[in-house]
Amino acid sequence: MQTDVLIIGQGICGTFLSRELERAGLSYVVIDEERSLTASRAAAGLINPVTGRRLVKTWMIDELLPFAQEAYRQAGEELGVSFLQPARVVDFFPTPQMRLAFLKRVEESGEYVGLPEDEGDWRDRFSYDFGYGWISPCYLVDMQGLLAAERRRMAETGMLRAERFEHEELLVGPVGVRYRDIEARWAIFCDGIESSQNAYFSRLPFAPNKGEVLVVEIPGLALPDAVVFKKGMSLVPWKDGLFWVGSSYEWSFADAGPTAAFRERTEAILREWLRVPFRVVEHIAAVRPATLERRPFVGFHPLYPAVGILNGMGTKGCSLAPYFARQLVQQMVSGVGIQADADILRFRKVLGRG
Repeated sequence: MQTDVLIIGQGICGTFLSRELERAGLSYVVIDEERSLTASRAAAGLINPVTGRRLVKTWMIDELLPFAQEAYRQAGEELGVSFLQPARVVDFFPTPQMRLAFLKRVEESGEYVGLPEDEGDWRDRFSYDFGYGWISPCYLVDMQGLLAAERRRMAETGMLRAERFEHEELLVGPVGVRYRDIEARWAIFCDGIESSQNAYFSRLPFAPNKGEVLVVEIPGLALPDAVVFKKGMSLVPWKDGLFWVGSSYEWSFADAGPTAAFRERTEAILREWLRVPFRVVEHIAAVRPATLERRPFVGFHPLYPAVGILNGMGTKGCSLAPYFARQLVQQMVSGVGIQADADILRFRKVLGRG
């Protein structure tokens, strides 16, 4: 079988890479083992324009936000389902200092942030002492719905092989690759944290980061609009009327599974924070493909130009993946360069050691 591109992994990166390849008229085959939970499938799906305690604008958000809006709109139009929902974040101030920092941010620039007319309007459902501010516009992506819909489409059209990828069976030549019966011009790894272990990209500065999440039912918090609540942790409308609660950021961990300590700690926080009952439905965990620089890995290997990567999105995959999937395909089609601080050629020396 001959194809233009062999894609390894069908998370958010593999999904948008496949869409961009179709736009460019390139053929592809995706190899992705059927797994119920991956970093993409465990993600909250929140696109937030500000980040951190200093409330700085998320990297490249002015470019990423409109691009993501259009990318998800097109996906929904083609698949017949809407995957993107406008939302706002209600950011409860955990301390007086955080309140002052937010007020300063509003005074300096009201872009993406503001204050409510009545800071007490959530007190019937939440306990908080220092008021809140809002962040908008934000967006919620139905990650599980999008990935499932694209997977069905790939399977129906014969573009998906639901099997484990065996690295030792990938044969790389100067102008193409071969994997079992597949011959392709390029192989591109979109397989999340697994790329940190393969022979081509293990030298990239991945920083595996484990996140744990509780999925909870909160009948007393049903709202007509999408509102994300934040106070140390985030409470995000997720699926089937449930809420995603988390997430942890663990740089050192013994295994990738859920822990009793996280569940106990998070339930205690919820009992203190919520004034309405909740019930834990599920406890999940996954390892994110984060990077030391907090910048994605995009591009082709300096020694093996037929082997590429679209990975390292960390917690920002919903906004980064559509944008950099297009950049990668534009480089393949027309030679247009990838943005320098995302291009893996910034690690040319370490990757070029052979």
